[in-house]
Amino acid sequence: MLRWVSLRRAHLPGRRSRRGLGHARAWRRAGGGAFSLFVRAAAGGNDWWPLNRKWLAARGLSAGPAGTAASCCRMVGGGAKRRLRGEGPQCEKPVDVKKSKSSEADVPGDLRKEVESHYRLPLPEDFYHFWRFCEGLDPEQPADSLSASLGLRLVGPYDILAGKHKIKKKSASLNFNLHWRFYYDPPEFQTIIIGDSKTQFHMGYFRDSPDELPVFVGTNEAKKNCIIVQSGDNVFAAVKLFLMKKLKEVTDKKKSSLLKTIDEKLTEAARELGFSLEQRTVRMKQRDKKVVTKTFHGAGLVVPVDKNDVGYRELPETDASLRRICGTIVEAPSDADRLQAFAPVQEMMTYVQFANDECDYGMGLELGLDLFCHGSHYFHKVAGQLLPLAYNLLKRNLFAEIIEAHLANRSQEDVDQLAA
Repeated sequence: MLRWVSLRRAHLPGRRSRRGLGHARAWRRAGGGAFSLFVRAAAGGNDWWPLNRKWLAARGLSAGPAGTAASCCRMVGGGAKRRLRGEGPQCEKPVDVKKSKSSEADVPGDLRKEVESHYRLPLPEDFYHFWRFCEGLDPEQPADSLSASLGLRLVGPYDILAGKHKIKKKSASLNFNLHWRFYYDPPEFQTIIIGDSKTQFHMGYFRDSPDELPVFVGTNEAKKNCIIVQSGDNVFAAVKLFLMKKLKEVTDKKKSSLLKTIDEKLTEAARELGFSLEQRTVRMKQRDKKVVTKTFHGAGLVVPVDKNDVGYRELPETDASLRRICGTIVEAPSDADRLQAFAPVQEMMTYVQFANDECDYGMGLELGLDLFCHGSHYFHKVAGQLLPLAYNLLKRNLFAEIIEAHLANRSQEDVDQLAA
């Protein structure tokens, strides 16, 4: 006879409880069901295995009627969750964040609309102010005003301000969200400045949701790795940090003098406009409190999590162990070995399905981003299944479109969509 046990999520095995996960694996090795937990008892008996009535009562739990399966609890990697009676809906809708108002840059409204319509993303005021700052340095070629001194060039949405999209034929059919999208750039990242082509250094806005303003400016060197380094919450701060690093490296007095002159102008402009030049602002630190996991790229993942802790559950593998699993898959000597090495990933994908059923959308987003950031083409198909679904469930539909287009055209070169 089978008796089904109704368990609260806190008592189920998952990554939050390593010991619990060990029990789950031991149960599966012993022949138990992979995704349901049940206990046997002799007909009419009161002895439970592996749980007993005292154990259940001590934790405020109860057993279902003998011989029934009215209350089945799934065992999943991140800890199964079951809504209790009387509780409200578990799914919490993402909350839109309104744009912060600062002094507006002198950029025509129709030009602003053109930029944002091509990208379908809101841009912060520092974006336009920095364009005006660069026009002050070089009125003829603002996008190249920092090329000689810092080796930086304004690209991406700045190309629209410069009118470069009007030169390119059929630019209306281009996907601008692939314009200057480097190999490891997640949908949350939007490139605005490029640097050394050897390392593919670039700066970009990072936003948690497509309908929100950026939360910081990040930098990445795509030829090296997927790591995104946080560099202030506006483009003035990011360029200032880059400039200060350059100053420490420069030995030529003439070039050092040029950099100091630009630094003075940049610092004064940021001060007058009220932009912080700190690498870690208060606003960025406040976001850190909302980060549920760092992910492989290090910029952190933010998803809505309600008071019942619904919205995210951890993967059953640590970042280190997931990297080892990915390494084993990539380095497999044969297709048969690779298929076998994929087993842990397939298991996690099953866990993600259960997590999505219970509104923990962050789990699938984390796994998808980690596989995307690993970079191997072996994970493109899996990432293509996980990420669009996760973004759509989170109402981040534009990000779903971006990742689908990026995976279909992922390249380490040819990132300039306006190139001849």
